[in-house]
Amino acid sequence: MDRNLDEIFERLGEHITLTAAALAIGLVVSIGVSVVSLRRRWFYVVALSAAGSLYVIPSLGAFAVLVPFTGLTSFTTAVIPLATYTLLILIRNIVTGVEQVPKEVREAAIGMGFTRSRLLWQVELPLALPVVIAGLRVAAVTTIGLVTVTSMLGKGGLGYFIRNGIQTATPNPTSIIVGVGLSVVLAVVVDLVLWLGGRALAPWSRKAASR
Repeated sequence: MDRNLDEIFERLGEHITLTAAALAIGLVVSIGVSVVSLRRRWFYVVALSAAGSLYVIPSLGAFAVLVPFTGLTSFTTAVIPLATYTLLILIRNIVTGVEQVPKEVREAAIGMGFTRSRLLWQVELPLALPVVIAGLRVAAVTTIGLVTVTSMLGKGGLGYFIRNGIQTATPNPTSIIVGVGLSVVLAVVVDLVLWLGGRALAPWSRKAASR
């Protein structure tokens, strides 16, 4: 029993690590791309098209392309495709959130002497936070589901249990239920944490919603 619990916690930790790494990389890249996109509209069209193209690549195909360069069981092989799948969602939400900032707020900030960069980082992005968090929640839940596929690389987190349950001579429903059930629970918990975090970081959004 203790051995089973140790393995469950090990795979759960691996699942969380892969998810967190993919989201962190995706968010950093998306913020950079979005900043450029907000200043050059043509770049936004190109970036969104590129992110959309990456999003439709089957996950196993993306992993297979990287294997010759980064190795079959490499953490890098697993995390790069996972991060690319977050880009379309995050770039779109960041740009949309900033564009929804009221015009009068921008004009007031400019009237107070805000530079373009200061306006973006101190006014527009903070006000866009509820929309950004909404995108991050979708990206997080999607990534948690995709991490199970990396079990094919030996980096599957909770997908390890699903794969083992299917590949044994006699299918093991308990192993499958553990893998699927914990993945669902993890997705719900992460979504709830991000939702609560968004409410804490952007309390004004609660007041606006209650009106």
